[in-house]
Amino acid sequence: MEARLLLAHAIGCRQDELLRDPRAAVLPAAAARFGDLLRRRLDHAPVAHLLGEQDFWSLRFAVSPATLIPRADSEALIEAALEAFADRAAVRRVLDLGTGTGCLLLAALTEFPAAAGLGLDRVPAAAALARDNAARLGLAGRAAFAVADWAAPVAGRFDLVLSNPPYIESASIAGLMPEVARHEPASALDGGSDGLDAYRAIAAALPGLLAPGGRAILELGQGQQPAVAAIAAARGLRSLGCRPDLGGVPRALVLARA
Repeated sequence: MEARLLLAHAIGCRQDELLRDPRAAVLPAAAARFGDLLRRRLDHAPVAHLLGEQDFWSLRFAVSPATLIPRADSEALIEAALEAFADRAAVRRVLDLGTGTGCLLLAALTEFPAAAGLGLDRVPAAAALARDNAARLGLAGRAAFAVADWAAPVAGRFDLVLSNPPYIESASIAGLMPEVARHEPASALDGGSDGLDAYRAIAAALPGLLAPGGRAILELGQGQQPAVAAIAAARGLRSLGCRPDLGGVPRALVLARA
């Protein structure tokens, strides 16, 4: 599958076009481009980086080494948001903490048509990429992005707060698959010695960010639900449940002000 993706990219066609006309693969320029892509893939460069884009929630996002690559597991946060708000018009303000490519915020804006959103990321290149993705998707008028940490003061309150924070234990990062450990930013992976540093900072900020009736939805690593729920409870937040991802892992923790 990856070979077909890379070959179609080298030729500049869709996969179905490649299957209909395999003779296109013998063009010398395409063969040279394909060889370069294969060499980089064998060196564990992620396919998304080679293609320059990744699909998320049926939307196509530009990606770069400055951000985490969007993953299907994170779509559980959008599903949880839709479950939390039966009236989609009720969501007017959305905040995305650690926005990366902007995939969570922009996917949410496609589902909540009355909403506008703000995405924060402490990496300037990530905020710039998210801004570009908003323009590509026709959402620039409803989405703003700023370079800031999730603990930074933000004016006003939000109906929906989303975050996929770093949650890998520092000592475990070197043992991740090379595509992740070598090619995705440590700032989007490293959650501190126990993987929970970002949750502590976010939980401290949430009571001042959530509007009445608002919901915060946080992505979790495997086995982190009890610890993160306890951190949230200590800050006056209650857990309303946790939606699993497609693999059955509890992934999207839903929180509200107590």
